[in-house]
Amino acid sequence: MTDDLTPRQRDVLGFIQAHAGAEGAPPTLQQIADAFGFRQACAAHKHVRRLQQAGYLEVRPNEARGIRVIGGTRLKVRDDRLELPVLGRVAAGAPIGADAGIERHLLFDRALFSSRPDYLLRVKGDSMRDDGIFDGDLVAVQRASDARNGQVVVARIDGEITIKRLERTRSRLRLLPRNPDYAPIEVPPGSDFAIEGIYCGLVRAE
Repeated sequence: MTDDLTPRQRDVLGFIQAHAGAEGAPPTLQQIADAFGFRQACAAHKHVRRLQQAGYLEVRPNEARGIRVIGGTRLKVRDDRLELPVLGRVAAGAPIGADAGIERHLLFDRALFSSRPDYLLRVKGDSMRDDGIFDGDLVAVQRASDARNGQVVVARIDGEITIKRLERTRSRLRLLPRNPDYAPIEVPPGSDFAIEGIYCGLVRAE
């Protein structure tokens, strides 16, 4: 079943099925567009229309969430795809306040990342430019509470979130920018500091 669909149509059908199972409601056309990086919801509508014509979906007119997977259709979501939440911003400059609210979900090929990430954060600032991380990029983060010396980490210091390169010695702990216009952040003993995750790739902003 579903052999008559293109790979992208299969992915859209799998996303609708997975979203309905996880959230208890089907996605809107805009959520489908966001997940696949379509510029407009009308692109998502074309795929939904094709799936409807092929008999996989029922679409109820004039309903924001009027998409229904027709009973009996069960599609295994491809194992080489990742659905990652965009959780908010991370500073590549001075630390900024954390924003834990989920903005949206996006789908990616697993091969894009060096290790499996858990979420995405949008970069604000240019302090990591020499590591190829620029303002507006989405950085992929794997949850972790520890990191090796020299790794790029997402860290919380005094309630603020930042992305920097970790420098750990016997006598001090610093968060290093990769732009000479910024000074290292010294982490004093006893400060409210924690590593939230390890950088494992990025998605370049359009």
